[in-house]
Formats: sequence, C-alpha cells, structure tokens
Amino acid sequence: MTTSGTSGLLRKLEDVARASFLELFFDVVFVFALRALAQQLFNNLTWSGAFQALVLLVAIAWVWTLTARVTGQLNPRRPPVQLLVLATMVGALVLSAAVPEAFGKTGLVFAVTYLAIQIGRDLFLVVLLRGQEVQHVAARSAIWHAATAVPWLAGAVASGTTRTALWTLAVALIHVAWWFSYPLPGLRRLGGGDLPVGGEYLADRYRAMFVIGLGEVILALGSSLTDRGFAADRTVAFMMTFAVTALIWRIYIFRAGEDIGPAIQASANPDRLGTLAGYAHLVMIASLVTASVGAELVIDDPLGHPRATATVTILGGTALFLAGRTLLQYLVFSSVSRSRVIGLLALACLLPPMLLLPPLINGFAAGAVLTGIVIADNIRVRRHPAPISPPGPHRPSNT
Repeated sequence: MTTSGTSGLLRKLEDVARASFLELFFDVVFVFALRALAQQLFNNLTWSGAFQALVLLVAIAWVWTLTARVTGQLNPRRPPVQLLVLATMVGALVLSAAVPEAFGKTGLVFAVTYLAIQIGRDLFLVVLLRGQEVQHVAARSAIWHAATAVPWLAGAVASGTTRTALWTLAVALIHVAWWFSYPLPGLRRLGGGDLPVGGEYLADRYRAMFVIGLGEVILALGSSLTDRGFAADRTVAFMMTFAVTALIWRIYIFRAGEDIGPAIQASANPDRLGTLAGYAHLVMIASLVTASVGAELVIDDPLGHPRATATVTILGGTALFLAGRTLLQYLVFSSVSRSRVIGLLALACLLPPMLLLPPLINGFAAGAVLTGIVIADNIRVRRHPAPISPPGPHRPSNT
C-alpha cells in the first residue's frame, strides 16, 4: 500500500544508476573521517590500536552504507530527503571528530552520536514513509539499532579492553541482524525485494567510497612531504608511495571494480551479492587507511633504522588490499586469478627479510609485487578474458 503524499519521495529502481550531487556532497565528510581514523592508528600503532581502529572504521562505514542505501531509494530533490542527508552529515562530522580519543575521553560522544545518527534516521523514515514498504524496513532497523545501544553505551562508560569488547559486540550484532534481514519474533523475514537498491547504483557508490580512500592516501602523501621537507630521500619516498597508490587504483578498477554493477544485476540474489561486495570494499578501505599510515612512516624516515611496525604496516596494508580485491574478483567472476594468490604469498615471504631493511625498501618491495600483478592482469585478459559470472544462480537474461 502506498499513499499519494509519500510516493513522490521514492525513486524508481531502474532510474537510479548514479549518485546525485547531494550524495557526493555527503561523501566529502568521510574524507575527514578516514583522515581521523588514520591519525588514530598512527598514534597507536599496536595490534590493539589496529583492532580499535577497525571497530571504529566498521561503525563509520555502516553509517555511510545505510545512508547510501537510503538515498538510493529516495528522491534527493525532495526537501525532507535533503534535510535527512544534511543532518546525517553533521552527525558524521561530530562522529569523526570524536575518533582520535574514541577509546579515551570522547568515547561517550562517539557512541551517542553514532546511535543518534542510526536511530534518528530510521525514525525519520518511519514517519516520512507512511504506507510504504520501506517504512517497515526502517522500523526494524530502528529496533535493532536500539538493541545495540546497550553495548554501545555500556562500552562508552567502561574503559580499556572492556570498551573494545562491548563495542565489538555492538558492531557485530547489527551486521548479523542485517545479514538476516533484521529478524523479529512473529514477523515474516524480509526478502531482497524489501531492500531494493540497483546494482549499478551500489557499484557507483562503492567506487566513490574507494576513491575517498585513495584520497586519504594522497592527502597523507602531500601532508607528510609538506611537514618533513623536500630532502632527496623523502622526495624519492614520496614518488614511490604515489606509484604504489596508482598501482592499487589500477588493480582495483581493472575489470572487477568496473564490472561489479553488472554482476550484482546478473545475480539471482542481488541484495546479498551487493552486501558481500560492500564487505570486500570495507576490507579495501581498511587497507587504504593502513596504506595512509604506511605512507607517513616511509616519508617520515625513509632510510632510518628498520622498524617492525613500519614493515607490518606497509606489507600488511598491501596484503589487506589484495585480500579484499580477491574477494571482489570472486564475487564478479566466480574465480580468483593466480596472480592475486601469488602476490599474497610473495608478501608473506618478503615479511621476514623486510624486517631487517628500512621503510623505503619495504615500500619498493610492496610496489614490485603490485607491479607483477598488473603485468599478469594485462597478459591474462588478452589471452582469456573472464566473463561476468557471480556465484550462485543467475537471473534469466532478457536478450
């Protein structure tokens, strides 16, 4: 059932292929968010610090993901929709500002702001979309986000490992709920048709988020060179790190990054494939945040004494990117190229000797692995270009 007062708020699925200017404006906030995450990781470059940064990244990415899915269904030219997005932007800015001390004195600010964004958006949609099917999805989302308020707020008033554990529980709980379509006792399970977002639109939004991640690396490069000066070794480190960033872009976009939209559309379960593609991109965004920190470490002291933290950050960030990109390739083609697996093995084999060498050499080693993958990709596609074939059953072709 629909009502005439709310039907104009929704966009037709087939009409949504690209993000609107409003959505691109919204994305700008997350440049600041990733910068804050990178700084938080840089200042606490330990295993526990990395895990804490991951928890914060998952929470922030979830704000972006749900907002992107909502704007994929709503007409961005309507004032209520614009108000919702702008309010979310303000909340996301506050959320990002709280990141550096989220596991310290600003923990309560982070938790309350996160919950206000998620629950506030859902309640706004419940009121705005009376009579629409999407209203029921928003209501379920609000209930589940309210349930996660317990570990979020309990963690905010706790400290140390207790906060980390409770917040990990909170982000895990909402993702499990989403995976099972926000189940509630006595109510039918939602299907993919209840959460409709076009494949091309999702692909466009995921690519935008990846570009934001690349932008964070570029920002770190420029800022580091500005702060440390144009010494010869730092200039070489700058050029090398930029080349590695360009290789990451090339590997991402080469086929799978471009073809994820058609793959989602071809799948018999596009919402599930779109969700998995989102997780693949989350892994790659995490790798770009790590690469940003690695860039700062390399430019800061290119030929300095070997540091295990620098080596693990540089090679580990590269491996993390390849892992996410490998998952994306599987989702698009139902196969994984050998060059990705060989690249991951090469990085693992390089780790022990690189622990004895300065950061600049670590960066060149990561770049060499990525260069080999780019060359292998070009050779493979000329000989045997893989057809788009997502895992599982496919939709019948219209041709």
